[in-house]
This record gives sequence, C-alpha cells and structure tokens, in this order.
Amino acid sequence: MRRLDEAPGSDTIRQNSDLDEENQSETSHNTSPLIDPIKPCQQTRANVKEVSLSVLSVVWLLKLRSGMEAVGGMEWYGYAALGMLTAILSFLVDLNVTKLQRAHQWLYMKLEGNSLLQFFCWTLYPACLCAVAASFSHNICPFSTGSGIPEVRTMLAGIEMPLYLSLTNMFTKFLGVICTLAAGSTVFLGKVGPFVHLSTMIGAYLRNLCRLVNVDDDKDRVGGEMQVVAAAVGVASCFGAPISGVLFSVEVMCSHFALRHYCPCFFSAACGALMFRLFSVLSGDGETLQALFTTNFPTTLPFRPLEILLFALLGLLSGAVSCFFLFCHRWILCFTKTNSVFIKMLTAEKSLYSGMVAFILACLTFPESAGQHMASKLTMKQLLTSLLDGSQWTAPSHNASVQPLMEWSSSGSPVLTLVVFLLMKMWMFILVCTLPLPAGYFMQMFVYGAALGRLLGEGVAYASSAGGTSGRQWPSINPGGYALAGAAAFSGSMTHSVSPALLAVELTGQFSHVVPILLATLLANAVARSGHRPSFYDALSISKRLPHLPSLLKACPSIGSKSVGQLLGVKSVQLQEAAGPEEIRHAVNTCITTQIPVVDSHEILLGFVHRSDLLMFLRRSKTEALEEYMHEVCPIYPNSVLLSPHTTILEVHNILSVTGTQTLFVTDRGRLLGLITWSEMKRIIEDLAKEI
Repeated sequence: MRRLDEAPGSDTIRQNSDLDEENQSETSHNTSPLIDPIKPCQQTRANVKEVSLSVLSVVWLLKLRSGMEAVGGMEWYGYAALGMLTAILSFLVDLNVTKLQRAHQWLYMKLEGNSLLQFFCWTLYPACLCAVAASFSHNICPFSTGSGIPEVRTMLAGIEMPLYLSLTNMFTKFLGVICTLAAGSTVFLGKVGPFVHLSTMIGAYLRNLCRLVNVDDDKDRVGGEMQVVAAAVGVASCFGAPISGVLFSVEVMCSHFALRHYCPCFFSAACGALMFRLFSVLSGDGETLQALFTTNFPTTLPFRPLEILLFALLGLLSGAVSCFFLFCHRWILCFTKTNSVFIKMLTAEKSLYSGMVAFILACLTFPESAGQHMASKLTMKQLLTSLLDGSQWTAPSHNASVQPLMEWSSSGSPVLTLVVFLLMKMWMFILVCTLPLPAGYFMQMFVYGAALGRLLGEGVAYASSAGGTSGRQWPSINPGGYALAGAAAFSGSMTHSVSPALLAVELTGQFSHVVPILLATLLANAVARSGHRPSFYDALSISKRLPHLPSLLKACPSIGSKSVGQLLGVKSVQLQEAAGPEEIRHAVNTCITTQIPVVDSHEILLGFVHRSDLLMFLRRSKTEALEEYMHEVCPIYPNSVLLSPHTTILEVHNILSVTGTQTLFVTDRGRLLGLITWSEMKRIIEDLAKEI
C-alpha cells in the first residue's frame, strides 16, 4: 500500500532507477529502446504533466461541486438521478418485454393451421421463461424472488437488510422481471413491486455517493430520506403517476412518514414520471405527454346522480371479494409452508415448479380451447385498455370487430367471457403468488378489479337499455367508468390503501369520476379492514417471517403489549465514570454500538459516551502516556429518552421510528438494565414472529 507521504509519480521514478541499474549490468545492445540517452528526463517530465492534469481535473471537479451546491444541495441531484435512472430501467423493461411478446405472437400466428404446434408454442414459451426466471434467481441471488415490497417495508421500518440491496440482487431482479413479464397474461403478473425494490437498491447506492460528496454533518438524514424517496419513485416510474406514487409510499411502505420527506418524494417522483413519459414519446407510443391509458368517456354527463349508489355498491362488492381473495391467499401461503411436497419443490426444484405451474396455466388459457372464454390473447395493457372502453358491449350497435374488443366477444357473449375471466383468474392469481420468481402483484389486482367493475357496469347498462320498472328508458350508462372505479376499489382493498383511487385518475386523466372512484375505494377499504385483517403485503411479510412489527400485529395483536423487560438479551457493556484505558479498550473491543452507557459505582446511569470519543482517548493515552480517566477527557452526554422495563414493544418501536434514535437505554429506578438498538429490536421481532 502506498504511503501518504510519498510524492505522486515516485513509483515511476523508482522503476526508472531499477531499470538503469539493470542496464548498467547488461551489454549495450540490450539497452531498452524506449529510453533516449540524450533526454534522460523525458519520462519524469511526462509524469509531472500527468500529475498536473490530475490536480487540474480535481480542482475543476471541486469547482463544479461548489457550483452545484450553490444552486441546490447535492442530495437534490441524487433525488433527480434516482427518478431518471429508475425511469430508464422501467422503459428498458417495457421495451424488451414488448419485443419478446411480439416474437411469441408472431410465432403463434405463423403456425396457424397446425393446432398441435400452436399448442406447444403457446404453452412452452411462458413455461420456459418462468423456469429461466426462477433458475436465475435461485442460482445467482435467492433474495430477488417475489415482489420485494415486504422487504422494502421492513427496511423502511428501520431494520437493516443489506443482502436485499446488493448489486447482484439488482441485476438478477432486472433480468428476472423481464422473463416473468414476457410470459404475458398467462401467468398474470406485473412489475410494480420489483420496481419499488429496484428503485430502493438504486437509492442505496446513490445514498452512499451522497454521503461521500456531502460535506454537511446531516448525512444520516439524507440517507434515510433516499430510501423513502425510492419507494415513491418505483410506482411513479411504472405508470408515470408521481402523486399516487408518493401517496402509495405514505400509505403502504412507511409506518411513520415524516413531513420533511414530502418535497424530496414529489421532486424525485416527478423526475421519474417525466422521464418515463418522454421515453414513451421518443419511442413512438404517443405524440405528446399524455395519460398512459387513454379513455373515451363522455364529458358532458359522465354519470347520473343516482349512479352514486351503484358505485357505492361496487365498493362494497369489491371489498367482499377482496376479503375472500385474501383469505384464500393466506391459506395457500400457509399450505406451501407446511406441505412437504411444496416445501421440497420450493427449496430444491424452483425452476421445475415454476415451469410446471406456467405450463398448466398456459394449457388452460390456450385460445383454441378454454382460453377463448377469458380473452387470453390480450396482454396486461390490452386487457386494461379494453376494459376501460366507454361503449356498451351488450348494445346491438356495438362494433365488436375492433381489436382488442373482439377478444371479449369471441365466445358469443361478452358477459359470459367476463364471468369466466373473473372465476378463472381468481384461483390462477392465488396460485401464481407461490411462484419463486421476481414478480409484482399490484397490476393484476387493478385489472381484476376493472373486470369486476365492468361486469357490474354491463349489467346496469343492459338493465337501463331494457327499461326500468316505470317503463321509462334510462340515460346511457358508461360501463368504463364502473371498470375504473372497480380497479381502484379492489386494488385499494387488497393493499388497504386509498392511493389506487388517485392512480386510476392519473392513469386515465378522467377527473370527472373522482368522487365515485374515491367513494368506492373508501367503502371497499372499510369492508376489507374490518376485523383487523392483514393486507396482501402484510400476509407476505407474515409468511416470510420478516421482522416487520406492523404486519405481525395484524396477525397477533397481543405481541405488541409484551414488555421490553421480558425480552432483553444479555446485559450490555457499561463503563464506570472513572474508567481507565484498559477498561475503555475492553469496552470498545466487545461493544459494537456507537453509544456506550456510563454508570457510577452503584450502576446508576449517568449518560453515554460516543465510541469515537473513546477511540480518540485511547490514541491520546497511547501517544502521550498520561494517566487520565474517562470523565476527565471524554464528554458524557445525558439521555433524552429512557425506557422502563414495563414499556411495551410497540411503544419502543414507535419511539425508535419517530425519533430516529439509534440506542435507547432501559433503566429501573435509575439502574441500567440493558439497551435497545435496531439490531436488538430485529432479534426481538424475529423471536415474536416465530410464535405466530
């Protein structure tokens, strides 16, 4: 390792001197032709020029940084970079998925006339892609499977999980999501969850970069904000919806959201959404920045006042269906954890299990058989676009020859296709949630809710066209509005959030339906939250036994009332007020916390001392050889918050989350009993999760 007191270019000079010594011992014809004997200082001058250029570049970089800091803090450039990088990844995923899906459709159409080859093309293509995605995750990084939202929620709650933020995980997640989405609507999976995880990984690396560049003392605040901002950017970069992305981060991701995070979240989410929509324009998907899903709803009279009651009924129906869905989802997760066959398949044969499940689903969705009754040829985007169509499918004047609307009428009746679609996709969605591959689950909730709302809207439209009980015909009904409200209500009830209502408005630009969409979403949430049922992501956290206390409280509310005194581990290292160098050295070597408690002779807590101060004291005592004690050199800081052994785990978790304190001391009548850190809290929550 090069010493700091060596001058730049000393290595080159030393090499030149060694070369001269060798040349003196050899014959003259072996002299290196690279050295000119007439100009002996040629290489030294070149080295001086290189050093000068390096110093000049460093000076210009420092000037550039000072200029950027004059406009705004360095962390704001990190927030902008986070949004743009995540949007670039989202566009690349969509681009590659579109090409793979078009290749599948092209091959399927080329085999028209040979049903057997078409069957193998339809089934083996998604099965191989799912097997590759599962094998990729299993062999390279097992932490890349699943949505990633439960793990991100745990990290935002204060628990460190560095293995989920590695560069290998990012690479595996990115390629795995492409393979999963390329399988099409057969496996019925999305990308929202993985992109929340990907944006968090990008934010972790940008956080470290900001810590290196930032000269302020408030580096921990910047690092914490970057993770919260990344959760909002993940949703915004998928749909180009910045406002709902921030609201999703507030409701679903963070257990405690600080107001200081609002501006960074909105700024980064806006940068990501703008970049995502600009890429859509540049790729030819649109002529200008517009809504991702354009609709043709009537603007003069979007809905009648009496239809508010029907939207409320749709909200209650969506909440009831989500309760049944969540019950089945929790049952299948529990079954896969207890059944020996599933345990063996999900541990040792992940690729085989994923390929087999995808093959079974592809057989059932084959367009020449049962697939024609569930619009299986449509992609996820085409499904949502067709469901949001403002025209009435059951009307005699409806043009069913337009793609992709004709897929819903291929079985003869669009209503029958919707019923079969809802019944089949219900258990298919529950089954694919067990696949060990990178995948998101929010988009299929949105599509399923749109199909549920579309079914109700078609029924209302058919009843209104036939005339009511008074014999008078109702005004025209817009079934697309019911589909939009159903999408927001069902996905909101599944995630226990209201942000899907705003997402539905941002995706379509239909602000005329804000009131019925919000009403349906709130009523669906009221039904789904009754009885303190866990949400979809809470169930995943409980199944994985993640140390996320808010999720565990949904499954077992009694664990939050346990006192911290019953769960304390080994007594922590403590120092006497008059400790000497030997005691301090022992405490520094055995304790890993940044704050070490200080007590008097009766073990009464006096305060704490920073680990950095103790290290400086040890260096000083070693160099100066002075007989000094700790309280004479190191400052002892008082404790702002002290815990009682009767304080509950929920209260301790809330204090750590809200105050941002890294260490809390537990005392009983002044005597130190132990300390609580985030690592200790992680151990306690993991032990409580084993009891559920």
